[in-house]
Amino acid sequence: MAAFCRARELGAWHFWWWKKRITETTGLEAKTIHRLLGIDPGTGRFSRNESNTLACGLLVVDETSMVDVPLMHSLLRALPNRAGLVLVGDVDQLPSVGPGTVLQDLIGSGVVPVVRLTEVFRQAADSHIITNAHRIRRGQMPDMRGSDPSSDFHFVERDDPERIAATLVKLVRERIPERFRLDPIRDVQVLCPMNRGSLGVRELNTSLQKVLNPARPGQPAVERFGWRFQTGDKVIQTENDYDKDVFNGDVGIVERIDAVEQLVAVRFDERLVKYDFGELDEISLAYAITIHKSQGSEFPAVVIPLATQHYMLLQRNLIYTGITRGKRLLVLIGQKKALGIAVRNDRPQRRYSGPLANLKGKKGTGGSAVESKTASQSRVAPASI
Repeated sequence: MAAFCRARELGAWHFWWWKKRITETTGLEAKTIHRLLGIDPGTGRFSRNESNTLACGLLVVDETSMVDVPLMHSLLRALPNRAGLVLVGDVDQLPSVGPGTVLQDLIGSGVVPVVRLTEVFRQAADSHIITNAHRIRRGQMPDMRGSDPSSDFHFVERDDPERIAATLVKLVRERIPERFRLDPIRDVQVLCPMNRGSLGVRELNTSLQKVLNPARPGQPAVERFGWRFQTGDKVIQTENDYDKDVFNGDVGIVERIDAVEQLVAVRFDERLVKYDFGELDEISLAYAITIHKSQGSEFPAVVIPLATQHYMLLQRNLIYTGITRGKRLLVLIGQKKALGIAVRNDRPQRRYSGPLANLKGKKGTGGSAVESKTASQSRVAPASI
């Protein structure tokens, strides 16, 4: 028996689509790692471990670059000794939020067999998003020659932050919806390198809320924790809530605000989730979110502002991750200098953790305890896509 799991929850609709595709293709149910391991909302502990292992002969994990050391440790504890493990992920994306660089360490150890998917097939070669993502991954500037309106990749050059912000708002509100027939709230996602600053998440959310869902007389609204929430607002869950069955990264729409009951109801795909006013620190506006928060999700259209004010976070893996979130359209707005800094900067902050040293120490030992658990007989195959 095989099992499929994912490193994290996507936005509600994206996870539902991914799960449906896996089930249709394989006939097997797909889950997140936390669900697979049986998370206890009260204690945060998993019911699956070496005493209560998973019922599978093969486990396939997607988005492994997002798995941190503690979660991988818990997963391997629950994996039967005779089970195979296939890890799929993109090592060039941002690392996990939690400690370690599990996928990178596994690949760099030389202990496990690795398959790299490097060929761009014909149907993908027509996508400038994909071809430019590969260029950025190799340290090359994206191809920005010409202005073919049918292209799925665009760079709009603006020099100062005020013009970048104004152009971004106009693109999201008017030009992208009109040209590509996309809903500006549900289909277009702004991804920012940072939370703070004039081009950060907070400022852009305020600006976009004013034009995409302006306050109207009599419209229910509530102000809590630095945000004003109104019916029709796009919001994102910012932490896992197992009692409500909503997870960090889920994106929904505010459907109802009840001032008498002090409740806010948010529609996540087919589910309506209710929050007390005192629980609204679990959500924030989501017209703009950070690139870090978007990892593991995808959107019909993505707009990314770039300026040298983001200097501390301008790294190749950040831009690469942001660009690869777009399915039909990707628009970069800002300074070519900032883009150049990011593409050239392939020196992300180094992380120190034990797995790499331990794995290298086991290399060539002919089957140690670590090897037999994770890599015996070539059963573990991290694939960097």
